[in-house]
Amino acid sequence: MSIAIITGSAGLIGSEASKFFCSQGLSVVGIDNDMRKYFFGAEASTNWMAQQLKSEFSNYISEDVDIRDYESIKKIFQKYEKDIKLVIHTAAQPSHDWAAKEPFTDFTINANGTLNLLEAVRNYCPKSTFIFTSTNKVYGDTPNDLPLVEQDFRWEIENSHKYYKNGIDETMSIDNSKHSLFGASKVAADILTQEYGKYFGINTAIFRGGCLTGPNHAGAQLHGFLSYLMKCAMSKQTYYIFGYQGKQVRDNIHSQDLINCFYNFYKDPRSAEVYNIGGSRFSNCSILEAISLCEEITGNKMSVEYKSTNRSGDHIWWISDVSKFKKHYPKWKLTKNVKDILVDIYQNNTMRFTC
Repeated sequence: MSIAIITGSAGLIGSEASKFFCSQGLSVVGIDNDMRKYFFGAEASTNWMAQQLKSEFSNYISEDVDIRDYESIKKIFQKYEKDIKLVIHTAAQPSHDWAAKEPFTDFTINANGTLNLLEAVRNYCPKSTFIFTSTNKVYGDTPNDLPLVEQDFRWEIENSHKYYKNGIDETMSIDNSKHSLFGASKVAADILTQEYGKYFGINTAIFRGGCLTGPNHAGAQLHGFLSYLMKCAMSKQTYYIFGYQGKQVRDNIHSQDLINCFYNFYKDPRSAEVYNIGGSRFSNCSILEAISLCEEITGNKMSVEYKSTNRSGDHIWWISDVSKFKKHYPKWKLTKNVKDILVDIYQNNTMRFTC
C-alpha cells in the first residue's frame, strides 16, 4: 500500500492533489481542520470539499488534525511509516494582511507546523518525497525595486531587463527586504525544508508560488485574488482595489497545472530543490485586466472602489520564471491561461451555488 499524506487537503491545492493522487491509486491521508474558516469567516470554510472528498473516494482518509499538534502528527506517521511515499504540505495561514492580526498563530502554523511534518518524515519515512508550497512573498518587496514602467492597464518591467522575457528567477535575494510577517514565517518554513533536504538527504521540493488559483478556491477578500474577484463579479458585490492604480501584475497558475508539477517531481525526485512556479508569461494579468475579463465572462458591470494605500509588502509586478522547473522536467507545461482559469471558476461557482 502506497500512502500520500496531504496537509490542507480540503483547500485549493490540497483538494486538487487529493483527487489526483487518489485517482493514481495511492491511499491519501488528508490532514485538514478547516482553519480557513477561522481565518476568513464561514464563507471561506472548506468543509464542503472535505465532505466531497470523503464521499467521492474510498481511498481518501480524513484526519481532522492541527499541524501544530506534533503528537497527533506523529501518530499518523507512526501508523503508516514506510508505506508513506509522498508528503504534500499545503496547509498554511496564507494572508500577509491576516498575519499582522495574530503573529503567533501565523508563525506557529507556517513555521512550527512545517517543522513538525519534516521531523515526522525524517523519523518515520525518510525515503519519501516532501513537497512544500512556499510563496513568492519570501522575496519580500525586493521586486518593487525593479525598473518598472507604467502602462495604460498594467505595470511592466523594462524590456531591456533580464527578467523581461521569462520573469523573476530563483537567484533573487530573499534578504534585506520587507516581507510581511506572513512572508517571514514562510521564509522560515522554506529554509527548513531546504535544510532537511541538504542536511538529512531527504527528497524535498520548495515551490515558491505566484498566485495559485482554480475553481475549488474558497476566495476571500484577504486571500484568493481571482476567485474572490469572480465571486464579486457574479454577486455584484463591491471589489476594493488597494493601491498602484489597480495596475499591479500577478501571474496565475491553475491548480491542475501545479499538481502536474508535483507529479513530475514525485516520479523523479531531487533533494533540496527550489522552484519559482506560477503562470509565467503564459498566464498573467493586472487587476484592471482581470476585472475586464470578469465583466466579459459574467456580463455584469463590476462595482469597484479604489483605496490609494497599497497593502504592506505587496508586489507591484510579479511574473515567475519557470525555466528551472521546465529544464528539470521538460515534459511539464502550462495549459490554462488567465481567461481559462476565470471561466473555470465561473462555471464551478454556477454549478455549486445553483445545485
